[in-house]
Amino acid sequence: MLTVHHLNNSRSQRVLWLLEELGVPYEIKRYQRDRKTMLAPPELRAIHPLGKSPVVVDEGLTLAESGAIIDYLVDRYGAGRLAPAAGTPERLRYTYWLHYAEGSAMPPLLLKLVASRIASAPMPFFARPIARKIAGTLQAGFVDPQLKLHLSYINDALAGTGWFVGDTFSAADIQMSFPLEAASARSGLMAPCPHITAFVERIRQRPAYQRALQRGGPYDLLG
Repeated sequence: MLTVHHLNNSRSQRVLWLLEELGVPYEIKRYQRDRKTMLAPPELRAIHPLGKSPVVVDEGLTLAESGAIIDYLVDRYGAGRLAPAAGTPERLRYTYWLHYAEGSAMPPLLLKLVASRIASAPMPFFARPIARKIAGTLQAGFVDPQLKLHLSYINDALAGTGWFVGDTFSAADIQMSFPLEAASARSGLMAPCPHITAFVERIRQRPAYQRALQRGGPYDLLG
């Protein structure tokens, strides 16, 4: 049986969701983040050298990276579901969003998180003003403008049908869910993006999404 090595509050939640949409039997091996560092435990390195999640093991194949996992699962188990036909313009758009989610959407969100932690990290009192100045400059000069640009772009992409590829739900929507849930969990980021807000609300109503939450456990990105 396919095994998902599942880290709490991580990208592996969307792998569980995809498997529920496809109706593929699977088992979960759970891992918890370190409460102080929020990093994955070292036990995950026994499964994959980078020690990150998601990782799936299927018939002796060990596969990491969300986009690669989603591609593999849809190709192997989808039977034509959740992805447009190969060689079509819709398939190119589908592939674009699979890569965009991690390659373009996540970096400014991660930088936002890093900058906020720098500003609030324990340090000698004389260093705090310097650290906060650096973090504030990074956010105001680069991170926040990039977030605004990307969220506006994504919001416009959803304006037509509410989905990322054509007028139907696809695995690209699953892949894009993580950065959009991360953005929606942070106060103020989503205010001018009604189509993203509607998308997040809509995916959370899907029965497969809710089943994945029941199996995966608490998910703080729900906000």
